[in-house]
Amino acid sequence: QVQLVESGGGLVQAGGSLRLSCAASGRSFRNYAVDWFRQAPGKEREFVAVISWSGDRTNYVDSVKGRFTISRDNAKNTVSLQMNSLKPEDTAVYYCAAASFYRTVPSAMDYWGKGTLVTVSS
Repeated sequence: QVQLVESGGGLVQAGGSLRLSCAASGRSFRNYAVDWFRQAPGKEREFVAVISWSGDRTNYVDSVKGRFTISRDNAKNTVSLQMNSLKPEDTAVYYCAAASFYRTVPSAMDYWGKGTLVTVSS
């Protein structure tokens, strides 16, 4: 069992930055790939970024490439999402999720956090 807790959300102006963290507890966290998803009001949950268990592979949705960076520290059981040059359309609840395989779809995730709200004002 893996428990995930997100933090770092908040209100920021367009062009600003936020750093989200996902703290994991439970066994074998380092064996899981970790994704960030987001869900805006009235929209489906959307893949944002993924990092492999070792940290050597990452992938991003096109809309955040060059602005967001995912990283992990397995010694601290944390995964971070650095978000720069934020836009109003980045406003959403952001969720971290852990998966046994390197995947980017919600149905493939084994564990989910409860989310943290990011609001970007124009």
